Amino acid sequence: MKRLVLRILLAAGLAAQLAALDHATAAPTTAVCPVCRVTKGEVEEEPVKAVRTHAGQEYGFCSERCAQTFMTDPAAYVPPVFPREAPAFSLVDLDGRPVTNESLRGRVALLDFWATWCAPCRKSMPELQSLHKKYADRGLSVVGISIDEGGPAKVRKFVESKKFTYPIAVDSDKAPAWDAFRVKAVPAAFLLDRDGRVVAQWTGAPADARALEQKLEELLRVD
Repeated sequence: MKRLVLRILLAAGLAAQLAALDHATAAPTTAVCPVCRVTKGEVEEEPVKAVRTHAGQEYGFCSERCAQTFMTDPAAYVPPVFPREAPAFSLVDLDGRPVTNESLRGRVALLDFWATWCAPCRKSMPELQSLHKKYADRGLSVVGISIDEGGPAKVRKFVESKKFTYPIAVDSDKAPAWDAFRVKAVPAAFLLDRDGRVVAQWTGAPADARALEQKLEELLRVD
């Protein structure tokens, strides 16, 4: 009788452990879609409609289409790692000055990818102008990188009409900074420290003004 009771208890314990394991390994029913986070700035969880695995990590998506998009370039959609070395890029601003990793080294840099046709981009630019005025003397370089096609004339006209004074470059056709930074949608902003490392980024939506300014104060602080 004691052996029977012991077997029943052991069986019950094993069943409980298996149930707990199944619960722990079950795929989540809701998640923040990695593709929508990058391209639309989404931060709310959505019902999972598709699942993919990359580098041993499982990701949930709001649609099969997003899952397929993710697999074309997973590194662009997985959560970013900070700090990391900024990719090499070489541009020239509208005044003919070089904008490269080396030209920005030693300063904190905010790279803002934008376009004249992008409403959220245009809306955020006065804030970038304010940051340029407030922090340039303390070591901040705000740089706009336009992804407009057709040359700099349209971009120059827009910038002059709005009286923006921070450096703005038109992205290169031959070696786009857009590709180097794996930008999938604008607006997209990357914050670089004085050593040229990406320490924060905002994609699919304008940078959060409060979070950005707090980060700038940290990076520009002089001990």
